[in-house]
Amino acid sequence: MTWDEAPATAVVTGASSGIGAEYAERLADRGWDVVLVARRADRLAALADRLRRDAGVGVETVEADLARSADLARVAERVAAPDVALLVNNAGINGYGPFTEVDAALLTKVVDVNVVAPTVLTRAAVPGMLARGRGAVVNVASLLAFAGSLPPDRLPQRAVYGGTKGYVVTFTRTLAAELAGTPVRLQVVCPGLTATEFHLGTGESPVPGEQRVHDEGGMPVADVVSASLAALATGEVVCVPGLEDAEAVARLAAAELGLRDGAGTALAPRYRAETDTGG
Repeated sequence: MTWDEAPATAVVTGASSGIGAEYAERLADRGWDVVLVARRADRLAALADRLRRDAGVGVETVEADLARSADLARVAERVAAPDVALLVNNAGINGYGPFTEVDAALLTKVVDVNVVAPTVLTRAAVPGMLARGRGAVVNVASLLAFAGSLPPDRLPQRAVYGGTKGYVVTFTRTLAAELAGTPVRLQVVCPGLTATEFHLGTGESPVPGEQRVHDEGGMPVADVVSASLAALATGEVVCVPGLEDAEAVARLAAAELGLRDGAGTALAPRYRAETDTGG
């Protein structure tokens, strides 16, 4: 049975707004029961009521801060349950700001939410999915994973955030290769600027009040999720919703293969000068 052959239960983290709420709504419309995970209980309750009313599916809410080990353990236990056939690791915080000025505790939280949580939850989900012969994991990253040394003029100051999203991309691609030929699908979706409230705070505290969109606009969340679900259906591991050139990912893989030529035992000539002169 494929992951989507019959609706089961999907767990969506960061479900209280933006991309996560859109995943929950779209999956519920397809007949999936959903488990909504986020920090804001009031928003979770409102979304759950709407999904039960409009889609008629089963909805659970789990109020959790994935930076807290006890909360993460509770969510991991639910993710490992036998009814779960889809995990969407969408929760994330940005911690934007100059590296030397952002509070170190916030940067630790960025790593906990963006790296530790999706790793732990994927580890909780995949063994059961393999045993049951169906399942999928979607990890939400960002095009900032590929921003590298681009200057922070139109882009945010993002050293730790970009690093965490780079991890998510590499983790997902590598695990997808490891699980190739199994019934479990892996995808990393890398949106650019998206019309959410993500940029209205650093992530230290949830954005208060009703859902709203930052002034810069961006791609509608509906389009991001449409791209992700379409790519998941075709087995596309790296989904960039606004990318027209589908071969760009293949060229990235080719460039990586070129870098792997450095795995040999011979020192590259440009590094020999100091050694040859006894320096």
